[in-house]
Amino acid sequence: MIKISETACDKIKEMLAAEEAAPNLFLRVGVKEGGCSGFSYGMGFDDNEQEGDKVMDIHGLKVVVDEESAKYLYGVEIDFQDTGIGGGFSIHNPNAVATCGCGSSFRTKPEEEVLAQPCED
Repeated sequence: MIKISETACDKIKEMLAAEEAAPNLFLRVGVKEGGCSGFSYGMGFDDNEQEGDKVMDIHGLKVVVDEESAKYLYGVEIDFQDTGIGGGFSIHNPNAVATCGCGSSFRTKPEEEVLAQPCED
C-alpha cells in the first residue's frame, strides 16, 4: 500500500533509536482533513495499535495506517533527501489531483474513484 525508500526508513529508524520511550514504538502514517488543499499528511511515532489498523513491515520498519487514511494513501511513496541546507521527508501521492505549494496538503479524486482502487496489504 505504501512505499518508503530505504533512505527514509534508515532516517526513521535513526529517529526511533534516539527516542528513549517505549521500545515498541512504530511509525504511524495518516491523513486528516485540513490544510489549504483539503487533507494533510501526518507521520509520527506511536505504540498503540487500533482496531482496523493496517500493519506493514517496510525494510524492517513497522508502519501502521488507520483504516480511514488507508484509502487516501494507496500507492504513496515516502522518501528522504538530506540536502544540507534543507531537505527532509517528501511524499508523492498518485491519488492527489492538487497539492499546496509546500506539499503538506492535498486533494484527491472524488472518493468513489479512490475507493475503487485495488487494495493490497
